[in-house]
Amino acid sequence: MIPTTPVAVKNEIANPAPLGLCAFGLTTVLLNIHNAGFFDMNAMILAMGIFYGGLAQIIAGIVEVKKNNTFGLTAFTSYGFFWLSLVGLIVMPKLGWAPKPSETAMCAYLSIWGVFTLCLFFGTLKLSRALQFVFASLTILFFLLVWGDASGNETVKHFAGFEGIICGLSAIYTGIANVLNEVYGRTVLPIGAK
Repeated sequence: MIPTTPVAVKNEIANPAPLGLCAFGLTTVLLNIHNAGFFDMNAMILAMGIFYGGLAQIIAGIVEVKKNNTFGLTAFTSYGFFWLSLVGLIVMPKLGWAPKPSETAMCAYLSIWGVFTLCLFFGTLKLSRALQFVFASLTILFFLLVWGDASGNETVKHFAGFEGIICGLSAIYTGIANVLNEVYGRTVLPIGAK
């Protein structure tokens, strides 16, 4: 008879959250520097939206499945596809594939993402203070963008850009804090963990 000894399987998958947070944060900062009025929409923002904000977040979300993290899967994969859809909304009309969305359509698009983000914010109440700030500021950003599109007020749009820069920087901070805290085995940058 062959003895049966249980085999312990260790989960040694790296934490994908810093990748997702940095991909979201860097792309958000660059787009909102545009929204704040510092430069026109250009290929740099669109490329970041596709390859880093989009694909890198989707990859991070898929890896969250292996970590059994439903929140991370839902957030990173959803916002990855948000970036891809946003680039599509900008590029498809230029290629003649579809008409440019109206201001009303953009308000609907941004509103539904704002509601989705607000719902995820409630999930962060069981997570870190840093993530709470990221999701709260992102919720505010979406609704500022709705207000800017609904009113056509450039001042509101520029203000939304500055608020978006803060949101993006908070995501970068949270991602880098996770990396450094793990590398050093101690709190280098606090995230207000629960």
